[in-house]
Amino acid sequence: METELAALAASGATTLVGLMVSDSWTHVRDRLGHFLARDRGTEEAAEDLDTSRRELVAAHEAGDAPTAAGVAADWQTRLLRLLRADPAAAGELRRLLDSLDAPSREQQPPAVHNTVSGGTQYGPVIQSGRITGLVLHDPGTAPTPDGPGTGGKG
Repeated sequence: METELAALAASGATTLVGLMVSDSWTHVRDRLGHFLARDRGTEEAAEDLDTSRRELVAAHEAGDAPTAAGVAADWQTRLLRLLRADPAAAGELRRLLDSLDAPSREQQPPAVHNTVSGGTQYGPVIQSGRITGLVLHDPGTAPTPDGPGTGGKG
């Protein structure tokens, strides 16, 4: 059981630290703060998260890998302590991590495979999953054997 709690704490810390430096942070901060506020106030938990985030962002900007690793290790220790103190927290943390991971799985863009065939292409070839509002204009001169848009004149 101890090994499972340690693995869950490590996974939780990795996810937490990854989210701290992502665009998703403001969206998940309150949820994480609520989970961490078990033995203290929500404001105190939120302050700890904000302090760690500032340290982590500064470490990333400075290329300071040891400090970033230290923030992750600190959160791993905190989570393991919390999981040991409250056995019900393990299930809640698993559900929280699953819910935080679900949007990233859903946001994976679908694979796009296009095949361009039928000779030489003298215009744009665009590969995309979805394009909206794109307008392509014909330059008015047809490609000739001498090259695109020359109209056969040299």
